[in-house]
Amino acid sequence: MPPASRASPVQRALWILRALSDPQVRRLSDVARATGLDPATASRLLELLVAEGFVTRDAGRRFGIGPEIFQLADVAQRRVDLRALARPSLERLVEVFGDTAVLTLASRGESVVADIELGTFPIRANYVEIGTRRPLGVGAGSLAVLAWMPEAERAARFRLGKSQRARYPRLNAEVIGEQIDAARGRGYALFLDWVVDKMGGIAVPLLDYEGRPIGALSVAALSERILAREAKMARVLKEEARRVTSAWARRVLVD
Repeated sequence: MPPASRASPVQRALWILRALSDPQVRRLSDVARATGLDPATASRLLELLVAEGFVTRDAGRRFGIGPEIFQLADVAQRRVDLRALARPSLERLVEVFGDTAVLTLASRGESVVADIELGTFPIRANYVEIGTRRPLGVGAGSLAVLAWMPEAERAARFRLGKSQRARYPRLNAEVIGEQIDAARGRGYALFLDWVVDKMGGIAVPLLDYEGRPIGALSVAALSERILAREAKMARVLKEEARRVTSAWARRVLVD
């Protein structure tokens, strides 16, 4: 993201909409912190977005995505909705492993949790929910998306998430680079204990017909549960990824 001082009003408004897709961003202070905008500018843009129906504001001055966004999303989803295509895979992953299954998509320098099927095992990855945003490389699905990007795109996307990655000091560029190499070497991403102790994820990319990532499937669980079943988890995740991407390719070719 360019410095706020050089960004156009349209760019700033888009930053706000992107930030509000995260369920943890609800108040003016949250929006200002997530976008890097000063509170006065964020407040002015939020008021304009509320007036146009792109943002809602409740009595407690909490903001959220407005009805106009859902109208646009509905049009996009009718074309190729990766969430609908991945939903059966998420359900099967939970049935097989009992742990939470996640669909991750990429958005500029971030990853976005697009869908979740909660696990049945008593200890769950409850720090992830639909709309959660993290810098690319932070999280199993996010790492899988980043690792399978073409090198030039990966470098550009990685730079975009630099300021957000400051919240994760253990995950510097060198560490994430090592994780990328390891993921590509084994054919799947492992992300264990880096953000939440004793918790992690295992993920595979969803690749288009040119081999570029359009998302990732992952299972989030206790690290020990992943390590105990690592080979089987990787195999089943790859099988489900092939199902999703085959369905996606058929839809794209038909449309």
